[in-house]
Amino acid sequence: MNNTPEPLHYLRSLLQADFVVLLRNRRAILAGLLSPIYIMFIAKSEKTQARLGGSHFLVVLAVTLGILSLALMGYAVNMARDRERGVFQRLRVTPVPQWTIMVSRLLIQVLISELIAIVVLVVGSRMNNITFSAGEYLSTLLVALLESAMFLAIGQALVGLVKSASTVTAVSSLLFAALLLTGLLGNSGILGDTFQTFSKWTPVGTIMSVFQSVLHQVAWNGHTTLSLFACFGYIVLCGFIGIKWFQWEAR
Repeated sequence: MNNTPEPLHYLRSLLQADFVVLLRNRRAILAGLLSPIYIMFIAKSEKTQARLGGSHFLVVLAVTLGILSLALMGYAVNMARDRERGVFQRLRVTPVPQWTIMVSRLLIQVLISELIAIVVLVVGSRMNNITFSAGEYLSTLLVALLESAMFLAIGQALVGLVKSASTVTAVSSLLFAALLLTGLLGNSGILGDTFQTFSKWTPVGTIMSVFQSVLHQVAWNGHTTLSLFACFGYIVLCGFIGIKWFQWEAR
């Protein structure tokens, strides 16, 4: 006899199904893995790394790139496509609680994000001859967890506000490029002090500030604390928008 509570039983079944679907969609996983490694490869020279903020900064920026790619180009796009295909509409007429549908997909994304972070950290440390301590690995993975939640919340808000799957695909690509550029160019200061200040409070800028402090590149200070609060603010605001305006079927 199965003593598992019904909602947890449904959640387990959904997790298995969503994991199988994700494995079939290898493109999103490969993009999350290969794009950050490619960035580290083309920015391998000491001169380029110095402009971007150093080898440590480049590695955690690559982690951010992989997780951002998975959240926007993977999660948001797939959610919009499944809505247009009627997947959510069919699930809603089953006994499955609605919250388990979302939680299942989010948990799978977080799991893959952490996997990407581990692979990129290992590859990046070897490519750049960096030695991370066990504490730094753990701290980085915890920040990557926060980062995953923030970017997934942004992706959820995008799906909530934009109904068309094709439009979500286009907007997510533009948003991905914009956030990536603020991370790459903002920290370097090559576009001026005003842009550098602005970039520090973007999602990528705030999470990079936290990353730099947990890796002891910069001492934890007031700006780091405010950046951490800003990350939680993005999660709460975008999560609220994504849940409130999300539609289960295309109209």
